[in-house]
Amino acid sequence: MTELSANITKLTGYLERFRRDGILNLIAGESRPALSGAAFNTLSPTDESVICSVARGGAADIDAAAQAAKDAFPAWRDMPALQRKKILIRIAEGIEARAEEIAFCECWDTGQALRFMSKAALRGAENFRYFADQVTAARDGKTLQSPGLMNVTTRVPIGPVGVITPWNTPFMLSTWKIAPALAAGCTVVHKPAEFSPLTARILAEIAHQAGLPAGVWNLVNGFGDEAGKHLTEHPAIKAIAFVGESRTGSLITKQGADTLKRMHLELGGKNPVVVFDDADLERALDAVIFMIYSINGERCTSSSRLLIQETIAEEFQARLVERVNRIRVGHPLDPKTEIGPLIAQEHFDKVTSYFEIAKQDGATIAAGGERLGSSGYFVQPTLFTNADNKMRIAQEEIFGPVLTAITFTTEEEALEVANDSKYGLTAYLWTNDLTRALRVTTHLEAGMIWVNSENVRHLPTPFGGIKSSGIGRDGGDWSFDFYMEQKHIGFALGQHKIPRLGV
Repeated sequence: MTELSANITKLTGYLERFRRDGILNLIAGESRPALSGAAFNTLSPTDESVICSVARGGAADIDAAAQAAKDAFPAWRDMPALQRKKILIRIAEGIEARAEEIAFCECWDTGQALRFMSKAALRGAENFRYFADQVTAARDGKTLQSPGLMNVTTRVPIGPVGVITPWNTPFMLSTWKIAPALAAGCTVVHKPAEFSPLTARILAEIAHQAGLPAGVWNLVNGFGDEAGKHLTEHPAIKAIAFVGESRTGSLITKQGADTLKRMHLELGGKNPVVVFDDADLERALDAVIFMIYSINGERCTSSSRLLIQETIAEEFQARLVERVNRIRVGHPLDPKTEIGPLIAQEHFDKVTSYFEIAKQDGATIAAGGERLGSSGYFVQPTLFTNADNKMRIAQEEIFGPVLTAITFTTEEEALEVANDSKYGLTAYLWTNDLTRALRVTTHLEAGMIWVNSENVRHLPTPFGGIKSSGIGRDGGDWSFDFYMEQKHIGFALGQHKIPRLGV
């Protein structure tokens, strides 16, 4: 039996209960079908087969979940910090115990390759462990002395929050949002993407098995214009943490305006990777390829625009074509696979439409540009060359394994092209000139920048973008700033003079 065959056999065992029972909502600690009785099917992008049915939550289900979160909030908020910490650690341990199940289900549900998803569950466990360690200090503040008063600051959890997560790496991104919310003392209503509901259910089950009180974490499946819309409008929900498209982020902001919701929006990107001719070109090549073709190119931080200095462009692009043509596309559970299928028909159609758009714009398809196979949503890893930054392939987020290469001559031109985008999530810079690195990073319009590196996530650092790439930051204390309200308390130290009126 090959390793792929063995993995498919394991997957069949993991999916058995989902195929038998479907995926239900989890509200106030109870598994429930949608109150309307509605359901939808989730499909595997590998062969377009039905995985299982999923409860199609609507306004009534969100109402029930929000009420459960509201009812559970006081006790969870007031639970001793060390007790909450123990629960979060048990959640991390539960994730680790079921890491293979999580990875296999994620691969089948999303099309992501096992070589990347095998680590996603463990990174999710790290997120819970990290924020568990922050629990005891999360509400700490400062003492600020002023004449006649001792001023104290503290933080308190904001209340029930809504978390809306995407389909590209759903398990890990769910832990990024939910772990700090729970650590802060908030209760949660989670609405996962309809394309990838499996691991959200597993994660919620793990949390309850770890001793999380009923109602603290509620899961409602469904569609954005139904369950998602009602969640963003619900008056009991005090904040929304959303990861997804910029267009949807704008819509969510409008929906939450009437209830003055706090918003954290992690949105799209068209991120530049700038390679100067003095860079370590071997390492730059590895990083360029990894940051656009791993995770099927379906990640907001992918370096989808290659800005390459003209003096090295011909050689660098030739080597790039050679490497791209050797990337292994295949079954997501095959350990040798580097790129799996795209998430769904709708997204597949969007990504492949850019192959014709590139030709119409006048770019060259130097590699890829074709569908692979007749079933499943597989595409060739693709490289566009002879492009300029005004083309649609350089301005629009394709969100697939598609790279657009643009040449530049000077540092000033590189900066102008890099910043000529409505997005500002990440940027990557390759140069061995320290002073150039300092100059360019100062002026790059991006919330996160890596120099001579691919995206290496460090949990205490702020994660987020500017412009149309989002509002707010995740990570470390920045997460607590979002999920908590800041309080100031002033204590008089004596009988300072108070102005007297009407005497």
